[in-house]
Amino acid sequence: MDRTQVIEQLPGLRRYARVLTGDAWAADDLVQDTLERACSKWRLWRSGSDLRAWLFTLMHNLYLNQRRAMPSLQRLEIEDVQDSLQANAPPSDDALDLERCLQRLPAEQRAVLLLVTLEDLSYEDTARILAIPVGTVMSRLSRARSRLRALMEHTPSAVPGQPPVLRRLK
Repeated sequence: MDRTQVIEQLPGLRRYARVLTGDAWAADDLVQDTLERACSKWRLWRSGSDLRAWLFTLMHNLYLNQRRAMPSLQRLEIEDVQDSLQANAPPSDDALDLERCLQRLPAEQRAVLLLVTLEDLSYEDTARILAIPVGTVMSRLSRARSRLRALMEHTPSAVPGQPPVLRRLK
């Protein structure tokens, strides 16, 4: 394994980790853990195979293991508690709205959406990384896009009478 090949994958790994975890520090830790795992398991990587897919598989499996090890927290919907929350003026930045909406997707839908759209991986590569059938990738992607569209249409920055932030392209 060539060191430069691994370094070329770092931006993609960081992007994926950032959206998976929703936190810059946790994302950096996940990338670090992934690289440590890759170094300790480098003999398992087959020369000539897709290094990018292998690294994303390691990262995804580490993320799942870390989530399983965390104590389960009660999930609250923001709409249920929004009256009791105090905040400054809501941010008007659509990127913050998108990130918040991505975090509200179920983890398995978010992972598929990120790998296919953000990392531009094929359905087959995504299925291999997540260890699920290709048909499951396609259905999760469809559900994730629909849910994200619905969430983005209901964000605070959506102005009545104007088109939603995300528009349907097909």
